[in-house]
Amino acid sequence: MITLQSKMTTVELAECLGMATQTINRWVREQNWRTEKIPGVKGGRARLIHIDQQVCEYLTNVPALRKHTIPLLAHDVGLEYGAVDTENPLHQIYQILQNLTPNEQRQLWAFLAREGIRVFLHRLGIVSDED
Repeated sequence: MITLQSKMTTVELAECLGMATQTINRWVREQNWRTEKIPGVKGGRARLIHIDQQVCEYLTNVPALRKHTIPLLAHDVGLEYGAVDTENPLHQIYQILQNLTPNEQRQLWAFLAREGIRVFLHRLGIVSDED
């Protein structure tokens, strides 16, 4: 399943769909999708695509994407593009992982590959109620 945000850059949408950025740019022009400038980016070429019903309908009819379901996220988090919700636990975990040395990252990856996420969470004292 492909999950789309309410606004995405052409690069983000291309990566999400497994398509070339040029293809996304062509679709934006041909289908006249609604876009907006990204604040602070010079040149005027960097745009955010509004992922609305028109975009989702077009994507569901693209032959290469027909096997995927493409839901539009029902909620808009309300943050400006590029703004970071530092209270979000996922952001905090990401920051911690970014601060690991390359050797620590390799060791963590090896541990997760060897033991799995369940053992990792258990070692952290995080136990699911479903266990």
